[in-house]
Amino acid sequence: MVRAEGRVSHLRVSQRAQVIVSVLLLGLAGWGGFASVQFLLHTQIVAFKDDQISTARLAYRTLLGEVAEYQKKFNAITREIEETSVFSSSLREQGAQLQKNISTVETQLRATEQERELMAAAREKLRTQLVEIENNMQSLASRNFTLKGSLTSKENDLQTALAERNQALFESNNLRRQMRETESKLSSIRETQLESVRQLAERTSGFIESTEKVLQIAGLEPDQLLATPAAKRRKGQGGPFIPLKSPPLSEDESDPIAIEMEALSRQLLRWESLQAVMQRVPLTAPLTSYAINSPFGKRMDPINGMWAAHYGVDLGAPKSSPVYAPALGVVTFAGFQDKYGRLIEIDHDNGIRTRYGHLDKTMVKKGDKVTFNQVIGLVGNTGRSTGSHLHYEIMFKDKPKNPMNFIKAGRHIFKE
Repeated sequence: MVRAEGRVSHLRVSQRAQVIVSVLLLGLAGWGGFASVQFLLHTQIVAFKDDQISTARLAYRTLLGEVAEYQKKFNAITREIEETSVFSSSLREQGAQLQKNISTVETQLRATEQERELMAAAREKLRTQLVEIENNMQSLASRNFTLKGSLTSKENDLQTALAERNQALFESNNLRRQMRETESKLSSIRETQLESVRQLAERTSGFIESTEKVLQIAGLEPDQLLATPAAKRRKGQGGPFIPLKSPPLSEDESDPIAIEMEALSRQLLRWESLQAVMQRVPLTAPLTSYAINSPFGKRMDPINGMWAAHYGVDLGAPKSSPVYAPALGVVTFAGFQDKYGRLIEIDHDNGIRTRYGHLDKTMVKKGDKVTFNQVIGLVGNTGRSTGSHLHYEIMFKDKPKNPMNFIKAGRHIFKE
């Protein structure tokens, strides 16, 4: 109904039209609600997908960083292996230089002994001449005394005697000066030789301290290591025994050169023994690239999940990666052994043994002599193992040692 300006008019709507309009309005309301709900759900789904994409991007960047870090570690380990080879060559060169220096010092000492003997003979000769001159002087003095009674007739003889006495005094003073110069020269030569021996001893002591520090970082006591039967084994030597005549000692004290030479001989013997031992100490990793999957000591067992003792380190590496010998030695076992799977054991002498477990393949056999950095096997997953890795052990006198201490000691060499 519509009312305007006093007039009332109306429009009649049929029931059918009302039903149709109501249905249309309800349909429009339902469609609006459905569209609103779908719009909200679509917004949430898009936000969730965006979060997943951001997480994936972050994981991809993290993975790229890890790959770059592993590449840096691989390059660093490669440099360490190269530096190990350079250090071994340097040790051999230093040993050769020390032997050469010893030979030079011994030659100089022999020459000095000969010079000292010649100078001693010359000094005795000068003393004899001095005694003869003094006797002549006394004889001339007595002649002067007897000539005083006949000055007139013996004046010429007196002048001659005075001239001879003056000449004798001059020669006596000259001989004394020569003796002082000879003794000064001999003292200078001895001081030079003593300084040379001391310098060589100081350098040898420095080499010994550096080597012993490396062994201590590895967890080994140098004296205990040198006390092993293998370290005491001497090189082939022989010949008849000829007693050495000791050089004469001075009246007040023993010869300092002999004392210094004796100390130097002891140091050189220890340095030679340490050099021989160092060639058989495993100071490098058996793999060029690896990750420490399980450290030395207490750990959670990977099979049963219980706490257990782990007497080695598990070095993760791809299957069939080459395994290198870290030092000289002899293979004492190569084959399959219970929980270790394929196992290699190497005896490096001096009470040191290394083990390499879970190998895919062994490249050596029992009794083989291996050299430094020789390939002895391939990384595998045999025996009691959950994946491809190398179980690496070091034993000293049948007691387990942490292999990472030995690798750390090898790195300390490169830093110095």
